[in-house]
Amino acid sequence: MGVKKSVSYGDLHFRTQTEARSFLNTMLNRYDIGDRVSAADTSILKAALALHPESAKKIGSGIQDFSVRSADFGTKCFWVNRTDGTTEKFSHKACV
Repeated sequence: MGVKKSVSYGDLHFRTQTEARSFLNTMLNRYDIGDRVSAADTSILKAALALHPESAKKIGSGIQDFSVRSADFGTKCFWVNRTDGTTEKFSHKACV
């Protein structure tokens, strides 16, 4: 069995990657398509997005806020809304 790797998003600490993924999945499912993410969840998503393998590309000009929009195959995902008005979807699973 592999070594369990802990994950931290700011002050939030998870013992395993599975726990972190589950937390972000639960957060995503609290929102409907078209919703703007709350300020409290935005601070967590900023810390999570910093761990994304393409974080610099995803963040771009800077983060204004986050929203939930439709994604591929009828799913939904988080989108980063940048300060320059552009948007980019990202997989929360890649932020672990």
